[in-house]
Amino acid sequence: MKKGIHPENYRMVAFKDMSNGDVFLTRSTANTKETLDVDGVEYPLVKLEISRTSHPFYTGKSKLVDTAGRIDKFKNKYSKFKK
Repeated sequence: MKKGIHPENYRMVAFKDMSNGDVFLTRSTANTKETLDVDGVEYPLVKLEISRTSHPFYTGKSKLVDTAGRIDKFKNKYSKFKK
């Protein structure tokens, strides 16, 4: 590896999947102002919307979220084009 092109401030960081509450620790340089206590040790916290524990590709489960009847609105809007 080339010298001087990689960050030097790697530290343990807690990443939390907000959709299912899963927390995992890894080394990172991500900046954050929040912290999380894991097993009595305080780590910087990075919040994720989705991770390997909740993504349908990795879990094999597909979720259909119908907020405010989006599917019904779509069907009603384009029902006039049916043959």
